[in-house]
Parts: sequence; structure tokens; C-alpha cells
Amino acid sequence: MGKRKRKKVDPRPERQKLKEEVALELGLLDDIHEKGWGGLSSRETGKIGGIISRKLRLNELEKNKGD
Repeated sequence: MGKRKRKKVDPRPERQKLKEEVALELGLLDDIHEKGWGGLSSRETGKIGGIISRKLRLNELEKNKGD
């Protein structure tokens, strides 16, 4: 009997929402809905990750600037 693949879901819904927003900005959201996150190339996922990192870093800087 074969093993079933489990879908990996980020346990943090705010992070998942951010991933989907970035994918929409890059025009990849339709591909993700059709093929899932595993259907993206490493270049596409890297681009999404880089943009998320930049947004999180900028948000942190803005938050610290207010202190």
C-alpha cells in the first residue's frame, strides 16, 4: 500500500495570506489554485519568499521606527 501525500499548510494564517498576496502580485495565483504550491518552479517560490522577507523586514523597521 502506498503512502498518501499530505498537503503542507502553513499553520500561521497571516503568513499564508501574505504568500497568496505576493503570488497574486506576480500573477501566479491561478497556477497555484490549479497545481498547488508544489507546481511552482524553484525560481518562482524563491521570488515569493524573497518578496515576503522584504515585506516583513520593512514592516519590522516601520514598527521599530515608531518606538
